[in-house]
Amino acid sequence: MNKDTLRKEILTKVKEYYDVAFKDDAYSEGDRIPFARRVFDENELINLVDSSLDFWLTAGRYANDFEYEFAQFMDLEHCLLVNSGSSANLVAFTTLTSPKLGDKRLKKGDEVITVAAGFPTTINPIIQNGLIPVFVDVEIGTYNIKVNDLENALSDKTRAIMIAHTLGNPFDLDAIMEFANKHDLFVVEDCCDAVGSTYNGKKVGTFGHLATVSFYPAHHMTMGEGGAVLTNDDELMRIATSFRDWGRDCYCGPGADNTCGRRFSMQYGKLPVGYDHKYVYSHIGYNLKVTDMQAAVGMAQLEKLPSFIEKRKENFSKIKNELLKYEELLIMPEATKNSDPSWFGFPITVKENEKFSRNDLTMYLEKNMIMTRLLFAGNVTKQPAYLDIECRIIGDLKNTDYIMNNTFFIGVYPGINDEQVKYIAKIFENFFKELDQ
Repeated sequence: MNKDTLRKEILTKVKEYYDVAFKDDAYSEGDRIPFARRVFDENELINLVDSSLDFWLTAGRYANDFEYEFAQFMDLEHCLLVNSGSSANLVAFTTLTSPKLGDKRLKKGDEVITVAAGFPTTINPIIQNGLIPVFVDVEIGTYNIKVNDLENALSDKTRAIMIAHTLGNPFDLDAIMEFANKHDLFVVEDCCDAVGSTYNGKKVGTFGHLATVSFYPAHHMTMGEGGAVLTNDDELMRIATSFRDWGRDCYCGPGADNTCGRRFSMQYGKLPVGYDHKYVYSHIGYNLKVTDMQAAVGMAQLEKLPSFIEKRKENFSKIKNELLKYEELLIMPEATKNSDPSWFGFPITVKENEKFSRNDLTMYLEKNMIMTRLLFAGNVTKQPAYLDIECRIIGDLKNTDYIMNNTFFIGVYPGINDEQVKYIAKIFENFFKELDQ
């Protein structure tokens, strides 16, 4: 038996294994309803095992295919795979500090406009690179940046904007890009929760200079761990690749040599002429690559991504229709004007009242097997790690603080079916009935 026949037999057995180990996963009322979860079939397992049989332990054929196909999906020229969405944010932002950008590069002490109501690793690269975050408040309902405060946030040190499309809801891209263009600012769109969201019919991620995506299991599609940096700019792509790959100047792929044709003929820095280009470093970089096995899972997920996005939208709409009756006490989420969100979650804010708190409601939901999550860090400036950072805060962050105390979200991920939506509605109804008893 040759290796090709053996591989085919192994992959047939993998499908049989999926049918035995994973296929029978039906929901029964009272089972836990996650806020997010991987959704997969035999194809992810088959790709994963197929890749492992190559024993190509770094990025290879699946990674190359995925970078091309995902860039096409996102309507962008370039996709660079990294090992997480957080690493994608680090690589994307650090790219803007490159000396190769000349006078436009971001430098220590420069300021970057962002929001405090979000996930830490949207903000961390600003701090890690020695720049100063400038925190602007957000709107309750959309949970995105208050664009009316942008001018107040501006100073002669402002050089960039880095914010996320909160829970998949696009921020006001017209206002942000107009402001950025007016003041010549870089824009990094954190799309980790927003793959497939559109604004004025255009996919998020296509507006700024760089965009980032996460492939953690909770997100729109998964590789397990994984993320990507996306851009239409050739130079930014080369710089991002360098920062991901140890900071090297060489752009040869794994196992390739002399792609530039000048491996032993150039002079860099104060190195001798002809120093091997594969060991020339133009940045102080990292090693943040993925394995081909991760990308193999991603290729199978990518085929499902359009249906995942539609299912998230459907679940969001169904849950909202069920909960609208409680608007007297709960603030329902609203899509940003001109947007069509690919929702990551269903955010709910408890209005001020004397009957119950957010914790009362979330504990009731959790007790009844409906998982909840807060809106990430709440107000990140009040988190232990951020108490002593150098930053500027615009206004009093009143809405951010309200979110910290009163907002949470539940799931809309594609694995939630109509039966589970009905159960969610039933538990909310029971909660409010018990309040009145």
